Amino acid sequence: MNADTAQSLAVARIRDCGLVMHSLLESAPYLSAVVKVANAMTKCLRSGNKILFFGNGGSAADAQHLAAELSGRFLRERESLSGWALTTNSSVLTAIGNDYSFDEVFARQVQGMGSPNDVAFAITTSGDSPNVLRAVNVAREKKLVTVGLTGRTGGKLPNAVDHCICIPSDQTPRIQEAHILTGHILCELIEETLFEKK
Repeated sequence: MNADTAQSLAVARIRDCGLVMHSLLESAPYLSAVVKVANAMTKCLRSGNKILFFGNGGSAADAQHLAAELSGRFLRERESLSGWALTTNSSVLTAIGNDYSFDEVFARQVQGMGSPNDVAFAITTSGDSPNVLRAVNVAREKKLVTVGLTGRTGGKLPNAVDHCICIPSDQTPRIQEAHILTGHILCELIEETLFEKK
């Protein structure tokens, strides 16, 4: 690929990303869902409960990223918040995958770690990942608040969770780009609410 073609491709992808991001500004369902999810997460953390993030591939990376923003910090210097990624312990993932099945790698952890009024935060661009949906089902059985972050249609996820944020795109890279923006917005809303200056 020559330099001009490569640059044209870069410009096209930046434009594609920008169009999706701009569409979020005009999406009342998206904005309403973000506020509802931020409120649910804030309520959870204020009451001393925890947020369990999980997903596969790029969504696993997002789960780790958002857990780090809470347990470390986002923008404010403040106390740590209880954010956990269920994607990080290779021994747990491989033991459960080997002894049960890959569909159980998050569900078993939710079963063991989840408590009523925790938040189970499921991330999946398709909304149809079997191990994510299985974990959501276990979370609901255990009385956790369930949150989904997904793509335009959301697959099976919107009907499986209490709150769902759907990115209005069908392209996985664009959905993932909007997922991390959404996660950052949630983290900022949580910090501003819990640690606003008196």
